[in-house]
Amino acid sequence: MPARLIDTAEIVSRRILAIDDEEPNVLLLRSLLEREGYTDIHCLTDPKSALAAYIDLEPDLVLLDLMMPEVDGFQLLEAFGRHDRAEEFRPVLVLTADTTLQARRRALALGAKDFVAKPFDVVEVALRISNLLETRVLYERLRDS
Repeated sequence: MPARLIDTAEIVSRRILAIDDEEPNVLLLRSLLEREGYTDIHCLTDPKSALAAYIDLEPDLVLLDLMMPEVDGFQLLEAFGRHDRAEEFRPVLVLTADTTLQARRRALALGAKDFVAKPFDVVEVALRISNLLETRVLYERLRDS
């Protein structure tokens, strides 16, 4: 495995917000994240409270389902984009059962940085999470230099 540019301890200390209306899905994500060593994990099953949590928590990464009642993942992606500053890189990893080309394109066009179909491989998702957080840390370093 190639050497990381960022120390693993810095990556696993980052704040992650998982949003999925299905309790078993957030429990699986929390379990996966804890097993990987992440310590600042926030999970929501009510998409109506997701924007407020996004603003309050200022997560380093969002794990987002698309198909949710009342407020879907596409609406949340739009809302997150309205609240981020132009110079900010806050990645969103979409985890969804909607694997249509239209859903992938729409999510990516709305600012999602990665897209994984459910059911997903936990090792692959863990690697994608780590990669996105590493990119965020590097982006912050570049912005601040």
